[in-house]
Amino acid sequence: MSSLEPESGIWYAVCWVVLFVRLLSRRIHNGSWTLLKMDDYLICVAMITLTILMAVMHIVVHTDSNLIAPGEDISHFTQKEIDNRIYGSKLVLVVEQMQIITIWLVKSCLLLMYWRMTALLPQRKVVIAVSTYVAVGFVVMEILYLGVWCRPFNQYWAVPPASKQCSAATNHLITNAVLNISSDLMIIAIPMPLLFKVRLPLKNKLILCGIFMIGTFTIVAAVLNKYYSFNHPFGTEWTEWYLRESYTAILCANLPLTYPFIQRVFRLRSWSQNSHHGGYLSGSYPRLTTRSGLRSQRKSHIPLKSGILQHGGISKTVSVNINNSYAGDPQRRESQEGINIPELPRTYDGTAGGQHSWISADSTSPTSPVSPSHKTAHSVTTASLKSEEDRT
Repeated sequence: MSSLEPESGIWYAVCWVVLFVRLLSRRIHNGSWTLLKMDDYLICVAMITLTILMAVMHIVVHTDSNLIAPGEDISHFTQKEIDNRIYGSKLVLVVEQMQIITIWLVKSCLLLMYWRMTALLPQRKVVIAVSTYVAVGFVVMEILYLGVWCRPFNQYWAVPPASKQCSAATNHLITNAVLNISSDLMIIAIPMPLLFKVRLPLKNKLILCGIFMIGTFTIVAAVLNKYYSFNHPFGTEWTEWYLRESYTAILCANLPLTYPFIQRVFRLRSWSQNSHHGGYLSGSYPRLTTRSGLRSQRKSHIPLKSGILQHGGISKTVSVNINNSYAGDPQRRESQEGINIPELPRTYDGTAGGQHSWISADSTSPTSPVSPSHKTAHSVTTASLKSEEDRT
């Protein structure tokens, strides 16, 4: 059995389970498999590269490379041993590339999720800045690794290599550590202000913080895999931490989007319950598919004030509170990137001849047609106005 087992197999299985739960949750939220977002597809690609990484790593731990220990006499190597080291060096190159692609795909998935979370918020600029840093860092790192640090490129598997950079890859490891760890810290910092400001019960905030803080273990794993790469390059500890970093990164990207499925299976209450006005980080409102239902839901919990009704030279203002119920599927909620955006106020316009209509703050004409929920609101308001007129 490989020195990576059984830990590696357990991590790998957990990652697949969490990925399936994430995809099912996204299906529940979107209503169709065809409506999956870009990050849903990218995380599947990341699992493919992770699979290649794990499979090749199990071979690398049993294979020598062109990293030759000090004092070892190269002239005593047989042709078979040289061929074996050439093969092992090529596998190390594959491992490095698969690990880099996996980690940067996970960063992309998280940034895409934050892009949706910060719609119409000032944090959107931070997401753009961090995304640019991540993209530029990836391009620079790959150019340096594939075209600068070791020339010609085939020296990466030459035995012996012309330069230590072709076997130990010291410059690349330093570059990777700086860009990887710094971007991880930036990505972890993005949702923290939102978690402190969002209107959620303390327990829910702690759960979300715990999920996002899994990213801190990813950073610890990144630090340790570089530590063992520099200090114990001939051991297998670095291979273990390479995989742990990749596994925890996959979990960190998937766990925040798994709640809709868990809620449906275990019949849990809405994530937004007990929060002020039902606003919550993972989705402010139930997902409504009809226009009348959407208008009805937008009015829910929003105090509506009538305009000023002129009657007998006396101005009177009537306040009406309308609470609409949601009759749709209570399980179908917004996913983890919704933002609570207040609706523009609507005012009541009392006109001559008993004709009354709701006027939007950003509109110049009455809304039409009137949905059933609007008819209810209209009836309540009309009754209130008639009662007020009777008393006068």
